[in-house]
Amino acid sequence: MNYKDDMQIDESALDWECLEQTTLAMKYARIYSEAKRDVEAAEEEVKVIRSELVAEANSDPVRCCGKEKPNAADIEAYYRNHKDHKEIKQELIDLNFELSMAEHAKNEVGFTRKAMLEGLIKLHGQQYFAGPKVPRNLSYEVQQKHDQKEADHIVSKGLKRNKPK
Repeated sequence: MNYKDDMQIDESALDWECLEQTTLAMKYARIYSEAKRDVEAAEEEVKVIRSELVAEANSDPVRCCGKEKPNAADIEAYYRNHKDHKEIKQELIDLNFELSMAEHAKNEVGFTRKAMLEGLIKLHGQQYFAGPKVPRNLSYEVQQKHDQKEADHIVSKGLKRNKPK
């Protein structure tokens, strides 16, 4: 995700920017949806680990809690202080941060960038910008952008982060 570059608008290519806006909005919707899925998976993993640790505390209370008959607070203290529980909780915190950032990016692309495009189009209609002297070949530019996206995709395959367990 290259948010800074994606938010940039080339005011000399408003036609191209408009054509790319829906693709860009869907790109960030997908990033947000994947981040949300990762958070939900990590939340389930927290529940599973907690359940396993509670079951472990109940099956061997002396080893886990230091008591023959631990109460709920003793069991909670056991699983909350367990290394596995702490690790998955930290991962959940990190994933929630990523989700929050993805949501903000999605909203900014979908609303702010779109509104900025609309404003620039109005300015262009009022001849605020100097127009190009030679008409552009949009088909050629679309192909060039597509070729660049394919190259970026090939490179990004090696950069994917590990998903939660």
